[in-house]
Amino acid sequence: MKSIRIFILAILILSFGGCSSSSSLNPLSLLTGNSWALNTLLGQGLDLSKFSQGIPSLSFLEGGRLAGFAGCNNFSGGFSLEGTGLQLDPGAMTKKTCPGTGEDEFMAALSQVKNFKVGKDQLTLLDGAKELMSFVPKED
Repeated sequence: MKSIRIFILAILILSFGGCSSSSSLNPLSLLTGNSWALNTLLGQGLDLSKFSQGIPSLSFLEGGRLAGFAGCNNFSGGFSLEGTGLQLDPGAMTKKTCPGTGEDEFMAALSQVKNFKVGKDQLTLLDGAKELMSFVPKED
């Protein structure tokens, strides 16, 4: 009887130990582990006609550096992360003129980012509870 209790206690300890390790995933490693391609903008699917030069993307690099493509122009700046709080600074941007309003909409939404949710297969950038945009891992 005593061995059954010890066995049950050991299973419970292992079960809770497994749960705690999955909840302690490092969000920074999930952000920097992928290049991210835009999937939705302001809660809507992408209108590809607004992005004639290609789908916008983001890359979170080591040292708080941020690089991306806004649908026409490339940018290079920085980001700061505190818990689930996220601030993005697109920094310097190329100045090509391209048709469509997608790039302006993308950059405006990017400037409103205050927090995020991230998993292995999706990054969601938020302004509080409002979803601004979501990304999926970029396929090369």
